[in-house]
Amino acid sequence: MTEIDLEAENKAIAKEYKELLRISYQNLTDEDKKLIRKAFDVAVEAHSDQRRKSGEAYIFHPIAVAKIVASQIGLGSTAIAAALLHDVVEDTDITISDIEKMFNPKIAKIVEGLTKIPKVKNDQEISLQAENFRKMLLTLNDDVRVILIKIADRLHNMQTMDGMADYKQAKIASETLYIYAPLAHRLGLYNIKSQLEDLGLKYTEPDVYADIVSKIKETKEEQDAYIKSISDVLSKSMTEEGIDFIIKGRPKSIYSIRRKMKAQGVSFDEVYDKFALRIIYKSNLHDEKFLAWKIYSVVTDHYRPSPSRLRDWISSPKSTGYEALHITAMGPMGRWVEIQVRSERMDEIAEKGYAAHYKYKNGATEENSLEIWLNQLKEALENANNNAVDFVEDFKLNLYAKEIYVFTPKGEIKSLPKGATSLDFAFSIHSEIGVKTRGTKVNGKLVPLNHVLNSGDQVEIITSVNQKPTLQWLDYVTTSRAKNKIKNVLNENVKKIGEDGKEILARKLRHLKINLNESTVNELVNYFKLQTSLDLFYRVGIGAIENQQLRDYANQKNNTLVNFFKKTIKRNPNVNEERINANEITKKFDLLVFGVEQNKLDYKLSPCCNPIPGDNVFGFITINEGIKVHKTDCPNAISMQSNFAYRIIPARWIDSSQEDFKAIIKITGMDVLGLTNELTKVISNQMHVNIQSISLSSEAGIFNGQVTVVVQNNTILKKLMENIKKVDGIDKVTRVYNN
Repeated sequence: MTEIDLEAENKAIAKEYKELLRISYQNLTDEDKKLIRKAFDVAVEAHSDQRRKSGEAYIFHPIAVAKIVASQIGLGSTAIAAALLHDVVEDTDITISDIEKMFNPKIAKIVEGLTKIPKVKNDQEISLQAENFRKMLLTLNDDVRVILIKIADRLHNMQTMDGMADYKQAKIASETLYIYAPLAHRLGLYNIKSQLEDLGLKYTEPDVYADIVSKIKETKEEQDAYIKSISDVLSKSMTEEGIDFIIKGRPKSIYSIRRKMKAQGVSFDEVYDKFALRIIYKSNLHDEKFLAWKIYSVVTDHYRPSPSRLRDWISSPKSTGYEALHITAMGPMGRWVEIQVRSERMDEIAEKGYAAHYKYKNGATEENSLEIWLNQLKEALENANNNAVDFVEDFKLNLYAKEIYVFTPKGEIKSLPKGATSLDFAFSIHSEIGVKTRGTKVNGKLVPLNHVLNSGDQVEIITSVNQKPTLQWLDYVTTSRAKNKIKNVLNENVKKIGEDGKEILARKLRHLKINLNESTVNELVNYFKLQTSLDLFYRVGIGAIENQQLRDYANQKNNTLVNFFKKTIKRNPNVNEERINANEITKKFDLLVFGVEQNKLDYKLSPCCNPIPGDNVFGFITINEGIKVHKTDCPNAISMQSNFAYRIIPARWIDSSQEDFKAIIKITGMDVLGLTNELTKVISNQMHVNIQSISLSSEAGIFNGQVTVVVQNNTILKKLMENIKKVDGIDKVTRVYNN
């Protein structure tokens, strides 16, 4: 690199630094600026010899992360400094204790939380990524800013990974959709959540993403004109009412359009609420609520609202702190439009989450306001003993949950995830009340413990000192807090037996010349088809697993390695293949090829998404069942790619002319005379299609049908679905999967 290039680069770095200070959401004191400057100088020096894959100086990455932390998340100088330093321990000679000496224990603690765990384990059975997630999530107990900076780091990585290999892009994007976007949502960072989801879709389903982006561009002019027609009408009336406001037109995110298309089985053109209007008004705290409902009355003077889709998060804010009024109204040309009403304060909280909260809490510091928020998130982390993948799945349960609002007998309001039961409510008040629950009353009436609550219910808990949880209680609750507490109580006795069982198992395996380590435990859990290591130790402790069964496992273990290599090594075309039946080659092995070298391996099609030739697919190496093939948009794909990327192998269809595949089609429409006859005619006349089963029903003029057909590939299925849609009276034709 020439001197001129270096000079230009140094100028660009200095410019970025000035920009970082300028865009900070917080008012930075001189002391704050000194701290940030020091962190900047240390980071520049530490990363001076490093470059990113794109060729630019590495320091641009930590500065970009710090800018996101400063402006989009709105944190203060401590977090900005930690963001600048977030990679120095992992990538350079600087240690955590060096950072503590140079700065302070708080920054050192945050940087430590941001440093990845050392990769000590590399067994197929252990998900390093889930371990990483577990470590990251547990830092919530120390300082939530670790997670916030991690989200900023992930956002910048997602924005700059165009040059990466496809498989790396898919892995990182899957992790983003699996954990980082839900985290951003749960922490009230809705703007960042949307960016992460859209970028996640860009790399997990690039064709779908590109198609939606191009269609949004095509319809932009028409959408802008539509939004303007509504905002002109509302602006005139609100100005007459003396309201100080701005109106923003906001297209729905690409990811949410895609989600709607999938959930409703509709095309892009059939998704009507592809955009929203946001009205942001100026107000003092006293008049906020009054003005929000005044704006509601202006909107509903002009456009008819949908009562079932009114969301009042001003009277009852979400547990993330989000406040707004969402009105879905019938706009011109009979199209639904969502109108979001927020004060400037509410808008800042929606964009910044934490940071805006402590700005509006008089006299609150960054630390103590974060503590208030932190306490609301800790319950999902109470039980960190299960394996990493289960832990992350449990945590995720609470991230995207919609909320209901219920009342205590004294009239206090409590928020719970949608689908929560009366027993969940008992545990939400206090764990000790939960475990002693004898009965529950909802709106004064005695109900079962698994009664599902609705917003507005008033719930009373009846307790007894003699009551103890039973195994059935796990089926009565949905929240991870309740489940964890019930499991803990049930496990107390099981744990004691399990501890003895572990010692017995270690002794018995020693006789079989096998060491009891994490890998062996995972193998045994799978071998005996159990859920956890505790199940295994408990069964050994009570004598349910006998010596002969362990000997069988030892024999199988010795053969597994040989079988695994037999399956996965590249098949050599020179090897005598006459022993393999010729039909098997064409029917069984000639459909899918795996990996870069396009090996022909044994596989099973996964029943969770029922892939057929022509679908985009990948292979997943399971522990017990060989390779399972899933569609790339399978409901479980994101979780698998995120937690077990090392078990995923690329897969590609080749010749499928020898094999038939099952697909299920759901058909809805109007019950027109002769519709059934017309349908069966269309399906039977389609070449290469057989009907395996058909179930049709009609109710009050609505026709519902489900047809299972046998086809050779995706192209034939698509053609068939197009032809069915042409039948008079048919409204929707969608493919469904066996979940």
